[in-house]
Amino acid sequence: MPSSIEPDVGQLLTLARTGSEAARGQLLEQYRNYLTLLGRLQIGRRLQGKVDEADLVQETFLEAHRQFAHFRGTSEAELTAWLRTILTGVVLHLVRRFFGTQRRDVRLERELADELDQSSRFLDGGLVAQESSPSQRASRREQAVLLADALNQLPPDYREVLVLRHLEGLTFPEVAARMGRTVDSVEKLWVRALPRLRRVLGGAE
Repeated sequence: MPSSIEPDVGQLLTLARTGSEAARGQLLEQYRNYLTLLGRLQIGRRLQGKVDEADLVQETFLEAHRQFAHFRGTSEAELTAWLRTILTGVVLHLVRRFFGTQRRDVRLERELADELDQSSRFLDGGLVAQESSPSQRASRREQAVLLADALNQLPPDYREVLVLRHLEGLTFPEVAARMGRTVDSVEKLWVRALPRLRRVLGGAE
């Protein structure tokens, strides 16, 4: 049976399991863009102005290093699910810290986990399904991870308009207000950004 993850990720996972801290660091780094994107969406929902996504990712990586010996998965899908669980815990801790809710809230925990899972599924089956090439869709890598990496390669304005429009679900007037642009300029930017993303996902850049 073929591996469900690319050889480089699989090799890093194997090396990380032998106790190689360097391999563990390299492995986690593969998911920086993915976690950054998910973290941004969570900040927009709950922690706006209180923390940034880089802090969430750094805390997630630190916790992943501490807990790595307990990870039993063998596929990239299992690894990304595990990392989302850790990210959920990091967000939950910050929500408690900033809003003064020390008591455990099972409903909030479930809500956070569901939101992160839904965001990841949308990355995997929403924008990717529209913009990826057949070869990309057939890739053994997690599509949500590929999309996050592709978005990170775009110019900042292109990335911003796509994230706001497709991942945060804003209307063009709302995107224009967030970006400090006119609606017309935002629509033109979006029209240019989509084929650029398609080329990156297709490996043209």
